[in-house]
Amino acid sequence: ALAWQAWALVDLRMEDTVEVYMDESAEIPCLYSFTEQPMMVMVQWFVQEREGHRVRISFSDLTMQKVDENTSYSDRISVQSNSDGETLTIQDVKLSDEREFFCQVSGLSAGSEEGKTLLKVFDPPEPPVIEGVLSGVSVSGESPAKIASCETREGFPKPNITWYRDHIPIHPTSGLANMVTLLTRESSGLYTVQSELHYKVTKEDKDAHFSCEVSYFVPGAVRTSESKGINITVHYPTTSVEIWKESPEGLVREGDTVELRCQGDGNPPAPIIFNREQSDVELDSSQGLLVLKEVSRADSGVYECHSLGLDAVNHDEVLDTLQLTVHYLDPAVVVPKDSEVMLKGESLTATCNALSSLETSTVWFKDGIEVGRGHIMQLQDATFDTAGQYDCEVTVPSLPGLLTSGFVHIIVQGAPQMKDAEREIELMEKVGGWVNLSCEVRGYPRPAITWSITGSQSQSWREVVKGEMEDQVYSVVMLKVTTDAVAVCNSTNDFGIETKTFSIRSIPFSQTPTARKTSVDNSGVIIVVIIVSILLLAILGSVFYFLYKKGKLPCGRSGKQEITKEKTNKDDIVVEMKAKKTEESVLLRGVNGEQKPPNDQNSTLSS
Repeated sequence: ALAWQAWALVDLRMEDTVEVYMDESAEIPCLYSFTEQPMMVMVQWFVQEREGHRVRISFSDLTMQKVDENTSYSDRISVQSNSDGETLTIQDVKLSDEREFFCQVSGLSAGSEEGKTLLKVFDPPEPPVIEGVLSGVSVSGESPAKIASCETREGFPKPNITWYRDHIPIHPTSGLANMVTLLTRESSGLYTVQSELHYKVTKEDKDAHFSCEVSYFVPGAVRTSESKGINITVHYPTTSVEIWKESPEGLVREGDTVELRCQGDGNPPAPIIFNREQSDVELDSSQGLLVLKEVSRADSGVYECHSLGLDAVNHDEVLDTLQLTVHYLDPAVVVPKDSEVMLKGESLTATCNALSSLETSTVWFKDGIEVGRGHIMQLQDATFDTAGQYDCEVTVPSLPGLLTSGFVHIIVQGAPQMKDAEREIELMEKVGGWVNLSCEVRGYPRPAITWSITGSQSQSWREVVKGEMEDQVYSVVMLKVTTDAVAVCNSTNDFGIETKTFSIRSIPFSQTPTARKTSVDNSGVIIVVIIVSILLLAILGSVFYFLYKKGKLPCGRSGKQEITKEKTNKDDIVVEMKAKKTEESVLLRGVNGEQKPPNDQNSTLSS
């Protein structure tokens, strides 16, 4: 009864638990008070050993304070006192420090009391490391199989591991999922946790991501750390295959290299074989790729690809098919073929066709210029200009690059057709000069050209140029002019003849007076008219002069009139005699019979 009464005299307060990270410092307070003022206060700190007995580690009273020697805490603790009590500080906390610490306070007659605090130590574990099964997992397994493992190291207290599929927790389920956990305590006192996930996979798990999460305690909280997500290799049988054309893009034409790809949905991929429909011959392929080089229309048809699911329950064979169409364009066929002869004025229908698996387009060209579109070309009322080579190009608009061509050579037959043959060509040249005479003829068969020249010596002309083309001939001759001459170009073939005439007039270097007189005599009528006119003017002048002498006409200031000499233009009285395409001026003699100089061809009258 006396002991209970003494204990009741002390008010002592301690925390139930103090939490701290390993290697840090921990402070454990011990607060106390007395209902009566004690004569002496003694405080002792004890620690609970693993074996169950206590060991004092510190002592203090009014006269002294010391840390007990030869304990595991002699060099790691210190005690601080104040009016409210004492605080025990532990340096460099270890895992072994997780135990109960006791504070015993005695005031002698004032009473005694004891309290305790549990020190809890924490050390976070390393982040979790996850590994999947490298060999893969088959869906055909009857029970859950190991698919992954997760490990977290050196944590305290013991960490926990939770598994996730696509961030959804996986709970142990009979026949579907279970976890095997291995807990290891290292020599340091820290824990390492290993967990294996056993899971019954399905085909849908091939795209799923599995991860693990470790949860651990820290002072005042619980924290987590998640691993990276991994994808599990799931083995499942092939239930379907797909075949497609990998190249070329678009339509296939003859000469292309075609690649057909076939792939199944199984894992691992089952072997793929190719063959033509209704044929058991296996085509040469590699890893699901069939290559057809320089295909032709014979390669068109249905292609099959097969896969045998070796891990399927019933070993069923699956297949897929593809229709391959190889488009083609045969060489162009032109009718008429090669060349065709037409008569001048006739009409002709030419066709150009090419067999193709697609719709075609045809264009006709002549000398590189487009002359028509369509498979049919009409030539109406043929002329020599109609002749020549006509090329046709056949293309496939829906498949660029597919092209073929052909041609037909048109020959137009007809009588010679000479340039400027409808009119006579008139030329003038001085005597002794040379003239060039050209003759150009079209016709088929090719015309022959001959020249016939009259009025000149036969040795005074020669052919200097001669040329021939398919339906055209040309010839150029040089003619020395000695007298007036006529040259005729004659062109002939099987269908007729055509000529062209050149009239050449010679011009002498100079004409003698006799020659000029001869020219005037030839124009006598004109000269007579001019002379009569001049005589009339002379008579009129004489009349005026007579009247003037008789005083009948006033002149000057006294009223006489003066007849002044009137200027005339040099060109007032000019007589020109023109021969065909030549001109000659005739010099007129004056009324006094004198011959006027050449530079004065006008007559002037004066009274």
